[in-house]
Amino acid sequence: MKKIRVLCLTSFSDLPEAHMFVKLRESGIDLNVIASPGAPHNDKIRKAGVPIEELKLQGRFDIQGIRFIREKLKREQFDILHMFNNRTTSNGLLAATGISIKRICYRGIEGNVSYFDPASWTTYLHPKVDRIICVAEAIRQTLLNVGFGPLRLDTQKVVTIHKGHELAWYDAKPADLTGLGIPNDAFVIGCIANDRPRKGLHILIEAMNYLPADGSVHLLLIGKMDSSKLLPLIGASPNAKNIHLTGYRTDAPALIAACSTAVLPALKREGLPKAIIEAMVYAIPPIVTRSGGSPELVVEGESGLVVSPGDAKELAEAIRSLYDNRALATAMGKSAQDRICRDFRHTTTVEKTLAVYHQLIKE
Repeated sequence: MKKIRVLCLTSFSDLPEAHMFVKLRESGIDLNVIASPGAPHNDKIRKAGVPIEELKLQGRFDIQGIRFIREKLKREQFDILHMFNNRTTSNGLLAATGISIKRICYRGIEGNVSYFDPASWTTYLHPKVDRIICVAEAIRQTLLNVGFGPLRLDTQKVVTIHKGHELAWYDAKPADLTGLGIPNDAFVIGCIANDRPRKGLHILIEAMNYLPADGSVHLLLIGKMDSSKLLPLIGASPNAKNIHLTGYRTDAPALIAACSTAVLPALKREGLPKAIIEAMVYAIPPIVTRSGGSPELVVEGESGLVVSPGDAKELAEAIRSLYDNRALATAMGKSAQDRICRDFRHTTTVEKTLAVYHQLIKE
């Protein structure tokens, strides 16, 4: 049987995506990759025997990039073009104009797709897209609600494949937080994010107002969070001395592994947050909001807690429930780790992606 030939267009693959490329190739797919120069896992992909070329796309309409992709498509006669972000999708679809090939795009975040937005028609609403793979069911449902009546996307066109992981990929040792001014016996709330309004960091700062101010609860903010709006909120908090900003850190997994709980107070437009997945891998109980795919990661009350977005008091109550019951926090963290191991397996992601490939070839 002839091998299915797939060209994947990506930018900066994360670890699960890089492993997926390798496993798909090992599964019999003749898979090639075009990625941005210097992407962190290019060497891993290359050393595993996956053909990879490097191309930096300059914006969503890069004439030279489109020509490069088009020449490769015509020269090597791929069956499927699999595109992994907005930039690769808009350029890839143009490159494939007039070429007989199946087209897949990937959607990793909720929102920002509109029937009335011209840019959406160059990506997810493009009539030549054969499948949209969503990283969370919430994203799929959002896409299916775009437009109205018969103009909505076909339900068969949009599929959900959660991004899978393997515990063995993560081997960071919990960091020593005393160097950051956090006592050994403190209850530490960890949050990995960059300061964007939709991340709801101001809600987390406000939640600290409802927690003990005796120094037993500390908030560790990991990422770029030094905006002119956020810093005054921290300074005005009665718990200001217990709020610690690390800035961007390459050892974020080790920091979150040393926390008592991991919180993502997002207001909207989440995908399947990597920061929460990594916390769960390290058996840190997560608290997430009903935003995007975050609630899909946890079984509420068993492997995590889910609160309403924008409600600082409810968030504080969830944190307090773990602070008051450390045994519950420990058990919930172990359940969170088990859930990633059992229900978000890398092999499942590969199997479902293979099924999409084979279905497209049949069509």
